[in-house]
Amino acid sequence: MAEFQAKKNPNSKTKSNTFTTKCSSLVKQHRAHLYILRRCATMLIRSYIDHDD
Repeated sequence: MAEFQAKKNPNSKTKSNTFTTKCSSLVKQHRAHLYILRRCATMLIRSYIDHDD
């Protein structure tokens, strides 16, 4: 029984590590997309305001 538990724990940690890695990479990707969208929106608004004069 102890051998079975010893084998089970590393697998569950590996699965949680891959899950954590996937989640963190998705968060980084979404942050990058939001950053790009924010920059584009800012540039469009500034160009609109500058050409309004």
